[in-house]
Amino acid sequence: MNSLPLGAAWMGAYLLGAVPFGLLIGRVLGNDPRRHGSGNIGATNVARASGWGAGALTLALDAAKGVAAVWASAAWCADPAAPAGAAAAAVCGHAFPIYLRFKGGKGVATAAGAFAMLSPWATLASGGVFLILVIASRYVSLGSVGAAVTLPAFTAWLSPGSMRVEAAALCALIVLLRHRENLQRLGAGVENRIGGARNRPDRSPTG
Repeated sequence: MNSLPLGAAWMGAYLLGAVPFGLLIGRVLGNDPRRHGSGNIGATNVARASGWGAGALTLALDAAKGVAAVWASAAWCADPAAPAGAAAAAVCGHAFPIYLRFKGGKGVATAAGAFAMLSPWATLASGGVFLILVIASRYVSLGSVGAAVTLPAFTAWLSPGSMRVEAAALCALIVLLRHRENLQRLGAGVENRIGGARNRPDRSPTG
């Protein structure tokens, strides 16, 4: 089999990452997640809209997109830059999906899946940061941001390699951009906590 061009591998990773599993699961269950809570299609908001089982399935499938993107790029493209670039492309696809007018999820689960393939120890370390922050604060958004911003440093320490570190930094930037509203709500003291009452009304779909 001939090797895929690098650009094709990255485009495939983007299109895979853009598959909106949270929205598809919500629609099957009759609950469009864009009408609930934050309006996001990620696992946390799917859980709010359709229950923790649906949220867990969304989390697993969103992470699987990252795993599959990195694996496929390594298998089908001989360029050594393919896997790291595919990780960033998949996260970009999840956050800015062409199928939903570029209004997607936050990218955390997809980044975790991708970097579980690229840098498993760094991913485990960032996952520990996530758990500590979520347990201490009950804010999933705070844990997500903490995990994202520490991933490049853990990757540089535990899996040195410029492409991996650059991809981790790009993924962290995407996650931070997609958490802008969460950070504003955290600053204002009105962000949703795990187990807390919802503080925003249901909304109409936006994408």
